[in-house]
Amino acid sequence: MQLRFVGIIPNTPHVESPTIWLDEETGDVLIQSYKATEDEVKACQEIGSIPGHSTDVPDHETIIRLPKIMLKFLRDIEGGK
Repeated sequence: MQLRFVGIIPNTPHVESPTIWLDEETGDVLIQSYKATEDEVKACQEIGSIPGHSTDVPDHETIIRLPKIMLKFLRDIEGGK
């Protein structure tokens, strides 16, 4: 796996550090960020996604909250920067 650091939340404290990396071999994005709260997960499940698709979150998946300020890093990846 060849990871490239993409960005970290600006002015991050030493103990909270949402970070984004790009797997340059697959193009996958790895994100360290805040866990969604139980209420946020329930809200996501209530809204759902596509008809007939389970709203359960499997044990090997999670829902995270990505701070708005970090969206620019995802746009940079999409733009090929």
